[in-house]
Amino acid sequence: MSELKDKIGASYAIIGFGKIGQALAKAFARKGIEVSVATTRDPESFASDAAAIGSEIIPATLAEAIKADVIFLAVRFESHPNVANALPNWAGKIIVDVTNAYGVPPEQLEGLPSAKFVARAFTGGKLVKGFNHLGAAIIGQNPTVHGGKRVVFLASDVEGAAAEIGALAENLGFAPVHLGGLAEGGLLVQAYGNTWGKLIFKDLVKFD
Repeated sequence: MSELKDKIGASYAIIGFGKIGQALAKAFARKGIEVSVATTRDPESFASDAAAIGSEIIPATLAEAIKADVIFLAVRFESHPNVANALPNWAGKIIVDVTNAYGVPPEQLEGLPSAKFVARAFTGGKLVKGFNHLGAAIIGQNPTVHGGKRVVFLASDVEGAAAEIGALAENLGFAPVHLGGLAEGGLLVQAYGNTWGKLIFKDLVKFD
């Protein structure tokens, strides 16, 4: 895996290369920031799709991708334990939870907000909820809109982690808006049972 990093000094990976994963990859490629992409499949099986997005998108195995400092979790909600089990401890890493748990019974989440439930699986890691409130078709677009910047909402119980992902979001051309903790503002961008958070699907633009 290449060690090319952006000006923040971190390395990045996207786990999951479906519509959302590919949309995120386009955001990185647009700004010339290298990112590894991985699934449970052999990297050769999606290498052509990665190459079509840009030379900055590096197909990798899951074992290679999780060496990154910042990992975007762009898999189905039900699949997050499979990724979490790839490491016994995620200390020193930021996990950006892009999953949505719509339709998952609250009792299956033990009454927790979905992001807190996901965070518990990534032992030692710092979880930031973000980049999940917009559809893939919108995330994949240029975030500069009518002279403003498309908003991405971020929530975390770890202030430093949220600030780092906020800086990355700005580097990618988005306008980060911090909502506070996962069980507070974070609920606005998390599905609960068959109810969407109030900010999900809200395509907002911030003007300076």
